[in-house]
Amino acid sequence: MPGPVGASFAEAATLLMNAATARLALDRLAVPGGGVVAVTGAAGAVGGFAVELARADGLTVVADASARDRDLVLGLGADRVVERGPGFADRVRELYPAGVPGLVHGSMQTAGLLPALADGGAMAELRGWSGPAGRGIRVHPVMVSDVMSDTDLLGGLSRLAGSGALTLRVAEVLPWREAARAHRLLEAGGLRGRLVLDFS
Repeated sequence: MPGPVGASFAEAATLLMNAATARLALDRLAVPGGGVVAVTGAAGAVGGFAVELARADGLTVVADASARDRDLVLGLGADRVVERGPGFADRVRELYPAGVPGLVHGSMQTAGLLPALADGGAMAELRGWSGPAGRGIRVHPVMVSDVMSDTDLLGGLSRLAGSGALTLRVAEVLPWREAARAHRLLEAGGLRGRLVLDFS
C-alpha cells in the first residue's frame, strides 16, 4: 500500500496503527453525522487522529487538553476543549446536560468517564476495559489488530493523510541504537507526536 502523498518515511510510520485505532473506535461508536463525540487523550497520537476523523465524519467534537495543549487540540479540529483529568465528565455535562452519545476513551480514567455519556450512549475503550457501564451504555474495547489487514480502511487513511486531513506528528526520529532512550522518553510522558526509530 502506498504511503501518504508528500510524507516522509518517518511521518508515514506514525499513521497506520494510531489512525486505524481511531477509525475503528469511531466506527464502533456509530454516532450519526451531526452528533457529538467526546475524546479524551486528544493531544496524543490516537486521540488526535480521533478528533480529526470525527470532524471529517461531520461530528461535533468536545475534547480534553491541558492548558499547554489547548491550542494543539483546537488546531486538530475540536469544537470545544475542556480541561483534562478528573472532572472531565462534569465539564462535558456542563456543555451537554443530557450527556454525549459517544466517547473515545484514550486516557486512564475508565469508569470515571461514564457520567459524560447519555443514557444508551457508547464508549470506545482503548485500554481493554469492558465495563459494566449501566444506563444502557455500551462499552466497545478496541483492538487495532481487528483492522490491520483491511486494505480499504488503511488506504483511505493514507489518502486522508496525503490530503492534509490527518496530521502526521513526529516527536523525534532516533537511531535504532537509542531504543532504550526512546522507552525512557515514552515512560516520562508528555510527547506530542510519535517517536520513530530509524533502522536505516
